Amino acid sequence: MGKEKALDVDDAYALETPEDSVRLYGEWAPTYDTDFVTQVGYVVYKRVAEQLAKVKERIDGPVLDVGCGTGIVGACLYEKGIDMIDGIDISKRMLTEAGKKTGSSGDRVYRKLIQADLTIGTDIGDDSYAGLISAGTFTHGHLGTEPLDELWRVAAPGAQCAIGVRTTHFAAAGFAEKLSADVRDGKITVPELIEVKMYSGGTPKEEHANDKAFIVVCQVL
Repeated sequence: MGKEKALDVDDAYALETPEDSVRLYGEWAPTYDTDFVTQVGYVVYKRVAEQLAKVKERIDGPVLDVGCGTGIVGACLYEKGIDMIDGIDISKRMLTEAGKKTGSSGDRVYRKLIQADLTIGTDIGDDSYAGLISAGTFTHGHLGTEPLDELWRVAAPGAQCAIGVRTTHFAAAGFAEKLSADVRDGKITVPELIEVKMYSGGTPKEEHANDKAFIVVCQVL
């Protein structure tokens, strides 16, 4: 067997199907935090966590970390005082890594971990979550707007949301139109779009060094 290669930004962006995601992240799960987060300088997850933490006093119940991966977002939230977190991801191996994450107290970051394909739906009950957060699922362009209806369904009225979407994907996949329609339909409040850099500048891929994301901050109605 050849040496396992380091995660490449282009590989992450090139994923087209749920099966692609299972394959790629299954391969890279054990080294994702070092190969991608640290070496590539991936920081947008911190910015997304900061936005949800700003409204933590309004979150009275569990938060769902959508596309939780290895748990880097959940770990950030936990250290910021949000400690009732469930994670959902399509990759079983990523969830295994997320299950190892602990806070400074030594307690596990996640209350529960769920394996599911958001393009199909979930068995989560309506109105289950007081908060939604997502950093990688839409920033890497793995999913379009379709899963948003499922997210709004599992979120309770008043749920606080911080969802990162890469700016180019936001435009190409029609997020502006979808969010506007959901506002008109009374599903969410008018979202605030906060533009942030995805990488700290350490990415070896120069063409991605200035990639940006919108953090969609809104409330479920």
